[in-house]
Amino acid sequence: MGSGDPDLNLLVALRALLEEANVTHAGERIGLGQSTMSSALARLRSQFQDELLVRIGRDYELTPLARQLLPQVQLALPLIAQALGQEEAFEPATSRRRFTLQLTDYSAMELRPLFALANELAPGVRFDFLRLPVEPTDADRDLLANDFVVLTPGTGIEVDSIPLLHDEYVVIADRDNPVVAGGEISLDDFLASPFIRWEFGRTHMTPAERRMRELDLHPRVRVTAGTMLAVPLIVGGTDLIGVVPRRLIAQGGASTHTVTVPTPFPTIELILRLWWHPAHAHDPAHAWFRDLAARAVSSGLLPA
Repeated sequence: MGSGDPDLNLLVALRALLEEANVTHAGERIGLGQSTMSSALARLRSQFQDELLVRIGRDYELTPLARQLLPQVQLALPLIAQALGQEEAFEPATSRRRFTLQLTDYSAMELRPLFALANELAPGVRFDFLRLPVEPTDADRDLLANDFVVLTPGTGIEVDSIPLLHDEYVVIADRDNPVVAGGEISLDDFLASPFIRWEFGRTHMTPAERRMRELDLHPRVRVTAGTMLAVPLIVGGTDLIGVVPRRLIAQGGASTHTVTVPTPFPTIELILRLWWHPAHAHDPAHAWFRDLAARAVSSGLLPA
């Protein structure tokens, strides 16, 4: 923070300002008036030599530096409080905490029951859904900067985690596609059909892709989508086939004129886990969400 000794009280104001992106709301959150909060923002701008918050119309937006600072402040404050024996209690009913999660669109859809429960218990808590890191090697840094990542095992992440979802991969095709007329697809038809794949990073592979590579199977890729949720919409009415989680089609296959059949090679499991960096372990808000996720699994709210 520039020169001079930093005022640790300013960190509390900084976190509130960056998470709320609003001077009035930040002040209400930590019990300070708007003039006091405006003074704190002025001091912070002087310390960092950056505007931090810039007004866009009637709203504020974070500057690039502020976006970099936010995860660092979110990480530092609980650690400082723990070291000083002054950990802040987390009150779900009144908290305005913002959690950031890196996950696919499929994971976000399947975790709707968990987020609905969180919204019921903590109506002021917010969730930011971010794309998965483009490179697996970014995972450790991204886990430190964000709260959680939802991914399968085998991606190189070696931190604490809990299971969230269990599914299996199946072949998707238009319901009138003759290659699935008998409720199955032969390996020859699978390899000969035009294939749609989806990707969430240049060097990431889904468990299905890893299995096909292990078996030296190379589908005829004709379409690549940047989102899994678009695959059924694209496949319907075409001769394309793809490999997707079963639950994706179970929830929307009828509306997209698609069906699923087993893969013509051994079943591929999809296991999604919630991962977090050890530095977040003692954050009370973080612990609350982890516990909520675990309870959602144990109660059957999530199909782990």
